[in-house]
Amino acid sequence: MQRTPLYRRHQEAGARLVEFAGWQMPLDYGSALAEHRAVREDCGLFDVSHMAITDLEGQGARDALRLILAADVARLDEAAPGKALYGCLLNEAGGIIDDLIVFRRGAERYRIVSNAATRGSVQRWLERLTAAFGLQPEARTDLAMIALQGPAAPSLIEQLPEAAAAVGLGAFEALDGERIFVSRTGYTGEDGFELILPGPRASQTWDHLVAAGARPCGLAARDSLRLEAGLNLNGQDMTPETTPLECGLGWTVHWTPEDRDFIGRHPLEAQRREGAPWCRQGLVLRERGVPRHGHAVLDAADRVIGEVTSGGWSPVLQRGIALARVPNGTGEPLRVRVRDRALSAEPVRPPFVRNGKPRVDVPD
Repeated sequence: MQRTPLYRRHQEAGARLVEFAGWQMPLDYGSALAEHRAVREDCGLFDVSHMAITDLEGQGARDALRLILAADVARLDEAAPGKALYGCLLNEAGGIIDDLIVFRRGAERYRIVSNAATRGSVQRWLERLTAAFGLQPEARTDLAMIALQGPAAPSLIEQLPEAAAAVGLGAFEALDGERIFVSRTGYTGEDGFELILPGPRASQTWDHLVAAGARPCGLAARDSLRLEAGLNLNGQDMTPETTPLECGLGWTVHWTPEDRDFIGRHPLEAQRREGAPWCRQGLVLRERGVPRHGHAVLDAADRVIGEVTSGGWSPVLQRGIALARVPNGTGEPLRVRVRDRALSAEPVRPPFVRNGKPRVDVPD
């Protein structure tokens, strides 16, 4: 298994280390619940150096990304360098290879941040498709990545001299400095920043932020936070067999200009005309229980009509919550089979929680 530059810090802090996507990563530092609450109420710190960082530069980079991504990077042309957009990398059938963030760093200069589990497949896909443009994507394995998340994140980022100016960033904007790259992005539903910096400097920056009051957090809290925020998990809520129109990501597909032909466009257009057979549905359990990935979703006649793609316990709502894949047009009531019990569930529109506050009504 691979280790991030912060592996020693996790050991010293007593983290429970687990394998994730080929990396040894901290699951928690003693209490995933306390870490979850720290991010919602104060500030948490995550090692996300297992994420893939890829730089694409050179004449034709813009045109290559306009072909490769369903989101149109041309929309960044009028913005100042550092602006980013979120979108999907699709296969020819319109299925999702990965979701990612792409930053425009300047003319024909882009930085892509994608998921750890798809690192190899995304790199191969990018290399194959950009070769026709005479480009070579650069996998930045020399860099580390740290996420600082929570309402107190702005006050802490100001205490890092090389990153202090990032407090003035808007959402999906980045400070592209000589020593650090800082974006106002995250995967928790809270305000926060993601810092990309040389691997050898990661420990010093981590120590500085911990000393300033950020609480180290592991993968368990990261997952419960993103679920409350209604954010998809690659490989579960979205897969190469799932299109953006089937998992709540239709808004990331840029249909105009109509003459832009991106990979997967034609199958997506057909699905758009005919209607997607599946949709993403948020669920809040009315009864005590915890839905999990793979649990069956039932209709009023107790027929299995779909499945939970992500599920868990919401510390903020104090209820079991889930993202589910069900047929488009599914009505109420719905139930989730948890072990040998069919528990009634309230259909809701995610996010469940945003900026520490409930965004859905909790059923009695």
